[in-house]
Amino acid sequence: METIKPEILRDYAQKASSFAHSPFSNYPVGAALQTEDGTIFTGCNIESSSYGLTVCAERNAIAAAVVNGHKKFRALAVYSINGATPCGACRQVIWDLCGDIPVYVFDKSGHGDIYRSGELLPNPFDVTKLEKKNNQ
Repeated sequence: METIKPEILRDYAQKASSFAHSPFSNYPVGAALQTEDGTIFTGCNIESSSYGLTVCAERNAIAAAVVNGHKKFRALAVYSINGATPCGACRQVIWDLCGDIPVYVFDKSGHGDIYRSGELLPNPFDVTKLEKKNNQ
């Protein structure tokens, strides 16, 4: 299975943004994640009045895929009105769970940029930093 066209992922992400719960920021975000077998999972941002408890669209899409048994991913699309890239927490989770995949970022005009998750999170903290050294 090949990665589907970015425009298809954009459409899924844009639709997901319409379900966002963003009463505090009024900034809806949607995400669409394609799994290795071609399945697409979506997520939207869910805000809390305790801002630290807010969950981003990207992490919601990843969680939806994982809870449905998926562990390998091909691409992620993120949609917001002005094409914002994923936040730092999302970049870390994307790296940890998806690896170095393409991340498409779209705005309301349909303009899109493409990044690799490794570009968004250079020199990541990951499992290699957790491995014990032979002399420890």
